[in-house]
Amino acid sequence: MVNLAAAFEKEGISAFRFDFSGNGENEGTFQYGNYRREADDLRAVIKHFREEKRCVVAIIGHSIGGNAVLLYASKCNDIKTVVNIAGRYNLRRGIEGRLGKNFREKIEQNGFIDVKNRGGMIEYRVTKGSLMDRLVTDTHAACQSIHPSCSRVLTVHGTLDEFVPVEDAMEFAKYIPNHKLQIVEGADQEYTSHEDELASIVLDFVKTSLCKDKCVPKTLSSCTNTDKLRDSRL
Repeated sequence: MVNLAAAFEKEGISAFRFDFSGNGENEGTFQYGNYRREADDLRAVIKHFREEKRCVVAIIGHSIGGNAVLLYASKCNDIKTVVNIAGRYNLRRGIEGRLGKNFREKIEQNGFIDVKNRGGMIEYRVTKGSLMDRLVTDTHAACQSIHPSCSRVLTVHGTLDEFVPVEDAMEFAKYIPNHKLQIVEGADQEYTSHEDELASIVLDFVKTSLCKDKCVPKTLSSCTNTDKLRDSRL
């Protein structure tokens, strides 16, 4: 989400975007449904920047990244501001659309399912282990484990999301403490025609949180308190 990162840069807040292991240009092997491994990737990134004496003030994830930031927040109480954009609450939904009907029987029989693109080329292989990893990932328990005194959570979801129904966002709102829900009318999962609106929503939430924490860059004119940056509390 280049537009979102650029919006932060304009406000004097640096943003680091990265792909999970096995995705994009990163090393490693792509694995279906490894939400917890991706939360570990996020932990490694945060650890790196802290070792570089940088203050990590917020984590933002889109789609599967939304689940990763929430899983991180459920385990580590060290990031005050968490933004989930179009994450999936019910991880049992959406599997048939990707793997086909009777996917359980097929994977039991063969041990894997090859997912092909429209041209018939194999994009990736789903093993029984990776499928089970998705099925046993308990999003409900993770939401309830996010401590209200440690994290403020924003969920943003578009009404025309073609992959994850907007009802999932409602579920996050039910079970995450200290949570704000923002529904974007007419937005698809990629926010194709709503990038500016998304950037405004997320930026306002993060800036408000920074002001509350007194952890603000001096360039943020909307905050009257310009105390020196400090590390997030554990």
